[in-house]
Amino acid sequence: MLITGFQKSTLLDYPGKVASLIFTYGCNLRCGYCHNPELVTLPCNTSNIVKEDEILSFLKSRKGFIDALVITGGEPTLQKDLITFIKKVKKLGFLVKLDTNGTNSKTVKKILDLGIVDYWAMDVKYEDEIYEQNLEENVDYQEIKKSIKLLMDYAKDYEFRTTYVKGIHTVESAEGIGKLIQGSKRYFIQNFRPGKTINPSLNRSNSFTSAELRKMKRLVKKYVDDVEIRE
Repeated sequence: MLITGFQKSTLLDYPGKVASLIFTYGCNLRCGYCHNPELVTLPCNTSNIVKEDEILSFLKSRKGFIDALVITGGEPTLQKDLITFIKKVKKLGFLVKLDTNGTNSKTVKKILDLGIVDYWAMDVKYEDEIYEQNLEENVDYQEIKKSIKLLMDYAKDYEFRTTYVKGIHTVESAEGIGKLIQGSKRYFIQNFRPGKTINPSLNRSNSFTSAELRKMKRLVKKYVDDVEIRE
């Protein structure tokens, strides 16, 4: 596991739980609005690498205070030791939440078959007809569709989520995404927040208004019962 970030405590990243959070290095997508360029487009800073044993030792020491470990990135399913590491965390008695872009359905299925992830968060980035236009050449859109179905059919608990960026998405994009995840359990609309991004030209003008977000919610509600907005 190439872990280059470790947050010891968070109340925001696992619904209803106190969690620790780790960031894995590397991603197979290059989304301009990504807030973690140091994990995606910049060379790996070896001085930031956190050893697995350090994470596990911390979790042991905080048992009873920390409920879960959240694994995010980057794209964690690119890590060859991901399953082995998750098993170690589960053996200590912690819940595990895994964030993914869904581009590696084979790994998603292996993890689902093992039942070692308690909560999944998958980023559904675009509506169906736009997805393939925005993917890297080595990424197969069919993998993403497979991952959506796998999570809907087999995950213990999960959410889908989209960060909406004006200029990339429109209000109407929400309906297309709703169709893509129709019948799913839970969906979050996330507004773009300006800050450090892969594309430095993005700014406040790329955020949607509250009224626009509410319209998106109404559009998705035709396909998904539980829809919330994260502004």
